Amino acid sequence: MSAHTPFLVFSGTKTRYLAEKICNSLRCPLGKMNIQYFADGEFSVSYEESIRGRDVFLVQSTFPNSDNLMELLLMIDAAKRASAHSIIAVIPYFGWARQDRKDKPRVSIGAKLIADLLSVAGINRLITMDLHADQIQGFFNVPVDHLYASSVFLEYIKTQLPLSNLIMATPDVGGTKRASSYSKYLEIPMVICHKTRQQANEVADMRIIGDVADKDVLLVDDIVDTAGTITKAADLMMENGARSVRAMVSHAVMSDPATTRVDRSALKEMIFTDSIPYTKKSEKVTVLSVAEIFAEAIRRVCNDESISSLYTIK
Repeated sequence: MSAHTPFLVFSGTKTRYLAEKICNSLRCPLGKMNIQYFADGEFSVSYEESIRGRDVFLVQSTFPNSDNLMELLLMIDAAKRASAHSIIAVIPYFGWARQDRKDKPRVSIGAKLIADLLSVAGINRLITMDLHADQIQGFFNVPVDHLYASSVFLEYIKTQLPLSNLIMATPDVGGTKRASSYSKYLEIPMVICHKTRQQANEVADMRIIGDVADKDVLLVDDIVDTAGTITKAADLMMENGARSVRAMVSHAVMSDPATTRVDRSALKEMIFTDSIPYTKKSEKVTVLSVAEIFAEAIRRVCNDESISSLYTIK
């Protein structure tokens, strides 16, 4: 990269596929760094070019396993010690976000702990997308640019889906605000699935609030983990007379046996972003890239321009 360019983009190991797309959009090379692994699983990070006085963007999602988070923390620390002008963590998928409050006695608030770790390591700004809970932004004492996948999803809805008979749906009450935003913008109806859980990742009971008969249903959510909730919701929609059911999800955690559940379910299509690498194979899965969103956010941060104006709905 030429000496006059004020910023550099680096990537962690598991998010390199996305960082390369971001750099293609920015028309800049991906920064050179080296990660050395030791026999016991420990690793160290070093930058292979000068970053003194530069704005450094570090691209790394913190999906399982925890090595991805640890790698990012070491990248931040190394950048701080190498005299970077500013350190911006670009975290397309912010892990531990489901632990945003004490929902029962004697539990940790993981999202706050991760925010503290990133802050102590030395970030000056965070760029992330579709947080599980908006209030996580308040866990940081640095600026947080909260991006939304809605721009890529809306383009896909308008060009690829049957709008005339479409109805928005949420697989649980917690996603009502998100589904409502799409419903209002597209001027289409919305239904809600109400579920109860007996334990994590296991749905005990589910029922539909609203009418889906003869409708093309589009379920929207921020995270799909084991796909138990979303596939059960899809099956329930079909049992209640829906014409077709698709799901649109920002972050494809997709822990086993999620892909098998999707393939066996009534879902016609599952639409993800590439915030997390999806390595399994399924004919039902469509992956949309958010690289352009993050590239534009980086451009605007560097140029001190508004980021909120990027989004039609939030």
